Amino acid sequence: MKGFLIAGTASGVGKTTVTLALIAAMRRRGLTVQPFKGGPDFLDTGHHTRIAGRKARNLDTWMLSHEANREVLRDAASGTNAVDSVVSIIVEGMMGLFDGKDGATESGSSAEIAKLLKLPVVLVLDAGKSARSIAATVLGFEMFDPELELAGVILNRVASERHYAMLEAAIHLRCKTPLMGWLAREAAIAIPERHLGLQTAEESDDADATERQIDVLARLAEASLKLEKILALECGFEFGQRLQRTRDEHTQPIRIGVARDRAFCFYYEDNLDLLRACGAELVSFSPLDDEGLPDGLDALYLGGGYPELYAAQLSANRSMLEAVRAFAASGRPVYAECGGMIYLARQLSTADGQSHPLAGVLPFSFEMTNRLVRFGYVTVELTRDCLLGGAGTVMRGHSFHYSKRVEPSCGDGLAQSDSQDSVETNYRVRYSLSGREEDEGYRVGNVLAGYVHLHFRCAPGLAQHFVETVRKVKAGEMVCA
Repeated sequence: MKGFLIAGTASGVGKTTVTLALIAAMRRRGLTVQPFKGGPDFLDTGHHTRIAGRKARNLDTWMLSHEANREVLRDAASGTNAVDSVVSIIVEGMMGLFDGKDGATESGSSAEIAKLLKLPVVLVLDAGKSARSIAATVLGFEMFDPELELAGVILNRVASERHYAMLEAAIHLRCKTPLMGWLAREAAIAIPERHLGLQTAEESDDADATERQIDVLARLAEASLKLEKILALECGFEFGQRLQRTRDEHTQPIRIGVARDRAFCFYYEDNLDLLRACGAELVSFSPLDDEGLPDGLDALYLGGGYPELYAAQLSANRSMLEAVRAFAASGRPVYAECGGMIYLARQLSTADGQSHPLAGVLPFSFEMTNRLVRFGYVTVELTRDCLLGGAGTVMRGHSFHYSKRVEPSCGDGLAQSDSQDSVETNYRVRYSLSGREEDEGYRVGNVLAGYVHLHFRCAPGLAQHFVETVRKVKAGEMVCA
């Protein structure tokens, strides 16, 4: 199968722009492309999905085992029929090519993903302020890891054709890696950024605007990238047969409501796929726009996102807040991550100093901060049996947030359910970079919430335990998860 990995010399060099331009060019040529993002990022996958017209997936050699990464690649890239069959795969790496868990190994890096999945690497460099010295950078990346297949170089933010000719001459004289073209700085394709990174694809959901952006991206790629050489790159991974997961038709069906809108859009697609494979029907709803929850739900899954940007609107949708509050009080399971947890709190204090009452399912509040409070990969050990597994289960995930938990003042008058007099923690979380440990995974009744974004492929049976617990609660076999 055709395929390659887009890497960078560092963060911010334009990997996403180059990746989107290539996806757009492939689509304009009538090719089916399956996009992937290396690392835990949700934002880039959303933009990949929007341009590719196909759900992007995450590959991550720290959160997931090598075999789990192979399964992600195999399952997503293996079409179920001729119409769905993938012609090419494209993986956008994270940070710099060799950046990962630590400075001593390749663990968790784009380079590890490329070698594991036998993907040739196309290296993106920011050439905006570079001249002859850019050849030294390319030469260093060539020599750093001889086992890595460095197939080509793309120069981004080039000032002009004359500038490119100078850079090309320098690289050609000292380096063996072929140049595969360049992109100029182009305001029309820039994606605005904010505190957590790029704006989400859900904020750019206008179909006509998407088509216009695809046209601009494809035109740029066709004009200055050596597409024939790039698209001819071969992925050496042996795909084999896609793992067929069949649902047990004899089990009781369950319906899980998934919050999906502009405020809640941080989900690993594999999490949703695994829940479906375990027999769950997923039903999307919008805490922003819907008046209430869909009928017949047995559980809720509230993912992360940007609730702070829509706090006033979320707070004003009182019918939805009441519906979520009543759902939690009924004892049906609720799982929430990061932004979803904030939505379940008593209130959120935003950066402008305003306080916004929310669902009041959890007996504490949150406030936004002007800096990262926690960041990085985490190992999670369950300290109690809960919705996700039994005590002692070890999982991996990622934490990234500009907010903190605060205890409300006495007499704040905010609504809360009768069952929220006590809260317990169900996780012991250890941060990979700092080694810091803390208790998290807040549980009230059948509600489980935490800051950590978990990838459900990180631990065998996680999704199955989730679904089976919901099924037992529905059947009356379990009162509390």
